Amino acid sequence: MSIPVAALAAGLGAAPAVWAGSAGSDSTLVLPQVTWTGAGLALATLVGAILLGQLVRIAVTRTLGWRGRREESAKVFGRLAGMLVVALGIGAALTILFPSVRPVNILGGVGVISIAAGIAFQTVLGNMFAGIVILARSRFGVGDQIAVLDHAGTVVQMGLSSTSIRTFDGRLVLIPNGTLHSNPVVVQTGFEAVRSTITVELADDNDLERVRDVAVEAMAELPSVLDEPLPQALFTTVGTRTVELELRFWSGARQLETKEARDGVIRAVLRAFRDAGIETSSDVTTIGVTPQLAELWDRSRSTGPDHRPPDTHEG
Repeated sequence: MSIPVAALAAGLGAAPAVWAGSAGSDSTLVLPQVTWTGAGLALATLVGAILLGQLVRIAVTRTLGWRGRREESAKVFGRLAGMLVVALGIGAALTILFPSVRPVNILGGVGVISIAAGIAFQTVLGNMFAGIVILARSRFGVGDQIAVLDHAGTVVQMGLSSTSIRTFDGRLVLIPNGTLHSNPVVVQTGFEAVRSTITVELADDNDLERVRDVAVEAMAELPSVLDEPLPQALFTTVGTRTVELELRFWSGARQLETKEARDGVIRAVLRAFRDAGIETSSDVTTIGVTPQLAELWDRSRSTGPDHRPPDTHEG
């Protein structure tokens, strides 16, 4: 499909192209006049816009960094500012090259192209706008540990369209920014410390006050457990001849720090219980009496201790 040149020129605000010639002769297309002076000025304007865009990018990046923005956020917004300057320079160069083209017509053409691109690349543009919002809020950045949906790991790169994380088992996952924007994101390293909880079942005939003191003392001696807030040992549930003790402690926010702290607390508390003679639930066995078990028990009592089962072994 071909577009009439006259209509295209009219849409840009330029003088319409003129076809000259008669039937049976070669037609000649007359375009708006372009002078060498105008071409030189347009080229100089374009080069100047590119250089100015680089300066603006550097200035915006450094300014945002100085104001406390994360590095990846400052780089992206600096790049966007530079691209905006270059786009304005391209429009100015076209206006100089084609004097009959007015800036308002260029903006109109850009609007039409933007609508068409928005329809064709709706998902891509949605991820890009979501990326701008995420970077503007700056709730997490490169080096933070996050979890979204079924993925958890360390952020290694943030861009306009997607965010890259390295999972804790070493895999690279690219998450669209639209997914990050529309789903809850857990920022593991959002604060310097996190609280972990471990539940231990104990026999209910233990000295509960002593149990609590032993557990707290064992946790407080670990270097991986923070001194502030202090670790706690709280009884939460009563079972059949058992009680549940909940161990609460604070550690560093990174995943490895919490894992190491949990490992240390489990080993230290169980060792302290064993040294103090405190019984855990593994030392308590509860048997539920069913009708079958009761019948078997009565039968064994009626036969007496000297009863021997018949020998069914055949020769």
